[in-house]
Amino acid sequence: MQPISTDSPDILYVAQHPVLVIGDGDGDGAAALAAAGAAIQGAGLRLGDQVPLASGRDRIARQIATAALWIELGGASPEDTLIALLDRVQEDATGGRYPAVVSARSDQLDLVAARLNEPAIQILIDADDAQRAAAGAVLATGIGKAAERMHDVASDRNAARLRQLSDEVSRIASTLARLSSGPTATPADVPPTAAPRADAPEVSADVVRSVIRARRLRARFFSEELFADPAWDMLLDLLQAEIAQLRVPVSSLCIAAAVPATTALRWLKAMVSEGLFVRRADPHDGRRVFVELSPDASSALRRYFAEVGKPAVI
Repeated sequence: MQPISTDSPDILYVAQHPVLVIGDGDGDGAAALAAAGAAIQGAGLRLGDQVPLASGRDRIARQIATAALWIELGGASPEDTLIALLDRVQEDATGGRYPAVVSARSDQLDLVAARLNEPAIQILIDADDAQRAAAGAVLATGIGKAAERMHDVASDRNAARLRQLSDEVSRIASTLARLSSGPTATPADVPPTAAPRADAPEVSADVVRSVIRARRLRARFFSEELFADPAWDMLLDLLQAEIAQLRVPVSSLCIAAAVPATTALRWLKAMVSEGLFVRRADPHDGRRVFVELSPDASSALRRYFAEVGKPAVI
């Protein structure tokens, strides 16, 4: 890192943007923080400071300005502490204060997805070095942009290519198979808010289930990398849940996508942005949100199955 000298020999300025890092350095957290630091520096950014999770929210509140924020949630902090921290990050990112990366474990997926939905926040789940490196590069593209252009980070062509490369590197050869009896969802205590339109054709749950089962069976004979299609897999899973009147949490939908959770979350964000999916807060648990089809998406899927008929394309 080369400092740039001004006219005064006693004043030095660093030509890199500082990133505030929040995370605990105990146990596995130390390795995660080291990996985050490498990704930040590899993207041409500077490590501004590192603070523990317990004091992260207060530090953000005191921070006059920061180019970006990187949080590693791998520690064992109390849930209330994490919720307060994530809510502050969501509020700041929505206001255009900074872009952020939040890296979490798979068991924290629902909590993180429930508190964060701002496009300027990248969510990583069980991230490897390649995913962190891609996130760092995307983060660098967002620093210095105006608040009203924050959402353009996701559409930047270079950033998109980096995310695609990360997906290719990190995609596992096989994923958890979906239960043949239906989606991993919870019974709906109230009917879905976004109900299908009255003129939408009826679709048999067995037909949708058979298509999902057939798609998962392909992995027994070919590499699943050949057939990755998270958008379609999530659409099918939500249609099946809608017919069965089940609620689908984010973690379950990520499994249905049959790609790494980090990739699935990006697709989920895109589908919500396109108006195909609707996020619904769990009225009984603030740590979880459900996802369902929008009325238009539901009607389109039902018309598709009605048009295709029994020999449905998988």
